[in-house]
Amino acid sequence: MADDFHKPTLFAGSRFEAFLGGDDPAQISRVAHDTAAALLSRVRDAPETDIVDRLVTYTDDHGIDAIAELWSRASPRSLPGALWAIYLLRSLTRQDAEESSFLYRRGSEVAVTIDPVVAGATVPTGPEEITALADQILRGLFEGDFAVALDRAAAFCRITALGATDVADDVEVPSPDRASALTRKASRLSHMAAELVTCATLWRSGSLD
Repeated sequence: MADDFHKPTLFAGSRFEAFLGGDDPAQISRVAHDTAAALLSRVRDAPETDIVDRLVTYTDDHGIDAIAELWSRASPRSLPGALWAIYLLRSLTRQDAEESSFLYRRGSEVAVTIDPVVAGATVPTGPEEITALADQILRGLFEGDFAVALDRAAAFCRITALGATDVADDVEVPSPDRASALTRKASRLSHMAAELVTCATLWRSGSLD
């Protein structure tokens, strides 16, 4: 599989079409792992700014569906699972940057850990700053310390989850539906953070595949 990747093709072209929509779990897993490993290896071995830029912004132009088809069904504690989580986190952040930045700020205000420092968002954190942070984290997978990028993403998730929980407490009486939605969001983000921490540990030990 790796020989097919002379440069990152950003999932366009006929060579990927046969992979999309496959029902064989073994094939799905193999394709997820092969494409993630090949893509990451090619980019990290010789990172070129324009290619990294295209990878970071790929879903802005093409949507997240192609990446979801390739990686979303992989184990969250795997290389394709980690890549999928960071792309998904960036996509969700950009879908509602106002809400994302609001929850992040609230979480940062009540946090008693070093997570705000680890995540590294610019303060004050508005919509532009939160989307920039999501971009920086994704970029770090391709041209920085991979494990550090995962740690930053995990901190991002924990802070936002904390903010969502705090806001949910505030609105529980006047808006129980919103409180429930925020509580579910916090739970999902907390779970994602835990998986990302595991991926970072596995990467540092050379066991993330």
